[in-house]
Amino acid sequence: MKYVDRIYGEFEISEPVVLEIINSPEMQRLKGVDQVGFFEPHFPGTRHYRFEHSLGVYLLLKKYDAPIEEQIAGLIHDVSHLVFSHVADYYFSIGSQEKQSHQDNSFGDYVRNSNLPKILEKYDFDLEYILNDKNFPLKENNIPDICADRIDYSLREAVIYKIGNEEDVKYFLEKLKVENGQWIFSDFESAQKFAEYFKILNEKHYCGIPSALMFKTTGEYMKYAFGKKYIFPNDLNKTDDEVLEKISKYLKEDIKLQKLFDRMNNKIEFKNDPDDFEERIVCKSRVVDPLCHHDGKIMRVSEINLDWKTVIEEEMKPKEYFLKFLE
Repeated sequence: MKYVDRIYGEFEISEPVVLEIINSPEMQRLKGVDQVGFFEPHFPGTRHYRFEHSLGVYLLLKKYDAPIEEQIAGLIHDVSHLVFSHVADYYFSIGSQEKQSHQDNSFGDYVRNSNLPKILEKYDFDLEYILNDKNFPLKENNIPDICADRIDYSLREAVIYKIGNEEDVKYFLEKLKVENGQWIFSDFESAQKFAEYFKILNEKHYCGIPSALMFKTTGEYMKYAFGKKYIFPNDLNKTDDEVLEKISKYLKEDIKLQKLFDRMNNKIEFKNDPDDFEERIVCKSRVVDPLCHHDGKIMRVSEINLDWKTVIEEEMKPKEYFLKFLE
């Protein structure tokens, strides 16, 4: 199977287990689950999906010769996302809005009850080994470290949101190395530049006010539709468009639903004011502190640029907004 990725280019995917996983209903559903949630009304033309990112994590691990078990873990790492991705942490107040933890908390049970265990067993892979992130330091680790997941979505979204371009991606991938189970940049300059790109993405997109607005409005729309029984729990494991279509038939007869729909589509003005607000929204904030080679040592950006320690302390704090609509 030939696959052309916007970040890593053309790959030939031939491993039978990988091909079968890609073609599974769980993976195919991710073609209809927005990576960010419902950002299109705020950043037109930027919609992209969990499937693309999941394949991207797999391809990145493959490119750097990670074990096949780690490649598989990267490929399936997002299959448990409900519709609109991390908006799930807002529409039912499940998990933690500050940590956006619902998907992580539900991942193991979701996979165990899916078609994936049969596929893995067919090719003699240990499901529980694949589900244990401790086995895969390249695929996943804690912020502010970098990992395949974090590297892929930041490079991908830097291009999508036009913060960077293909030459920047090429530069970072040339500078990025794997040594002793760690991602390490070959010099301080590239590590610092990557960290700064990530900071821009975080401020403008991951925890900026458009994200707060998107999480609040899409979350309210879903929560209301669920309460009115326009949708049901099993719908949450469908695609975004399937759920939107199912709810849309009630728009003409439900004035409140229409108002929430207009808010979600960024058609209603709002303000962010801690002294006059309807709801406080908390957004997860992210920052990275990559390792790099410097003066014959392996060091973090913050050990070389001491100002980055302050950046990390500030950016690790969840960001809060106080929103009120001006209808």
